[in-house]
Amino acid sequence: MHSVAVFVSDLPRAIEFYRDSLRLPVTQQGSFGAEFLEGPTHIGVHPAAHPDAKKLVGRHTGITLFVTDLLHYCGDLHARGVRFVTEPTQQPWGIMAMVADPDGNILALWEDHTPEGSGEPVSQADGTS
Repeated sequence: MHSVAVFVSDLPRAIEFYRDSLRLPVTQQGSFGAEFLEGPTHIGVHPAAHPDAKKLVGRHTGITLFVTDLLHYCGDLHARGVRFVTEPTQQPWGIMAMVADPDGNILALWEDHTPEGSGEPVSQADGTS
């Protein structure tokens, strides 16, 4: 697992809570939000700027799984009958898709295109871990 995203309506208040109340170490902070915890998995707190994100405040935490070849991986998932909430789309930080488990829990899948890269993928292009 790479990250868990929490959308918030008041970023400074959220940063104060996670940093000061929960005592989680801040590893990054900027206009995008803040990230907490060191190591390969982190919690990201992000402002709900988009109307769709605002609907998720207080109800959604997103689990993001990092994959090396997302388009190939998604092809395999389609073949296995996995339900896609969002097909793979290009984002500023890479390619992202969202799938639902049998209970409707949504998981984000991400192929990193940032200069610094990411940690270990949960799936290689050939489908192995």
